[in-house]
Amino acid sequence: MKQFNKNNLGWLILTAVAGVLLYIGVSTRTISAFHQITLMTILINIILAVGLNLVIGFSGQFSLGHAGFMAIGAYSGAIVGDKVDGIAGFLLGLLVGVIIAMVVALIVGIPTLRLKGDYLAIATLGVSEIIRIIIINIPDITNGARGITGISFPFSSNTSFIMTTFVILVISTIVTVNFIKSSPGRATISIREDEIAAESMGVNTTLYKVIAFMIGAATASVAGSLYGSFFSVINPSDFTFQRSVDVLIIVVFGGIGSVTGTFVAAVVLGILNTSLQSFGEMRMIIYALALIAIMVFRPGGLLGTREFTMSGLLNRKKRQTATDKEAGE
Repeated sequence: MKQFNKNNLGWLILTAVAGVLLYIGVSTRTISAFHQITLMTILINIILAVGLNLVIGFSGQFSLGHAGFMAIGAYSGAIVGDKVDGIAGFLLGLLVGVIIAMVVALIVGIPTLRLKGDYLAIATLGVSEIIRIIIINIPDITNGARGITGISFPFSSNTSFIMTTFVILVISTIVTVNFIKSSPGRATISIREDEIAAESMGVNTTLYKVIAFMIGAATASVAGSLYGSFFSVINPSDFTFQRSVDVLIIVVFGGIGSVTGTFVAAVVLGILNTSLQSFGEMRMIIYALALIAIMVFRPGGLLGTREFTMSGLLNRKKRQTATDKEAGE
């Protein structure tokens, strides 16, 4: 229990320090307006990738439907925000998007998650495209292929929005990690390791795969709402197959089954993408070559399945202290 409290305190301090540094950087304009866009993109990508890593890395299901759930969140936030002003409309739109995304994930997940590998990937990709086509074909609600412009900015400044996004990122990560470490989470991981063995031990494989899929869909919806509200413009073309692939790249690049790797990969790729802006059309070629080079030398991703843990850091310090004492004696 003592170690548990130390771990929580350590994470609380680390999160608070990160939040304070972020607030100072944005409020003092140390992080310029241009780089604030990059920062928001990184934060949104982390939320997306953590949810997808739960589906791919921990439940072992290969999904390509994340863009569809992101679209649900973006359009729900935009439509509700147009009816209800301010932060209340933003939060209500966020909630509506999460509910719709989880319901769709439940309806879709029960039949599709019985599939495996490439078949599941194709099925989830099809679901994502169906969602996008439905959005295009209900112009009275979604404005069709033209998208929605002039989405109301719910906060008084970029600083408030960025800090709210940071808080939402922390909450979504806590929910995901706590699920992974819970009894249902361990059952989900057992499905990833050997689904037949898990099922023979009485694990309801479909149930736990659907739960993981629903959590991933909810986080994607949250990211979509944040994306639409911050950039004030959304279009069905923003949520194509390429968007799902972009999130998948972050997961694979950081390490499938590593939440820490997802954070590192989103930051590295975000900075790399911004740094290459000056190269114009050559940017995507250089970006692709950099990804290929990294995956050749680190095929398991930057961190593989390793995680940064506060308990590991504390234990390492204890071992170092003990070693120093022995050396002194």
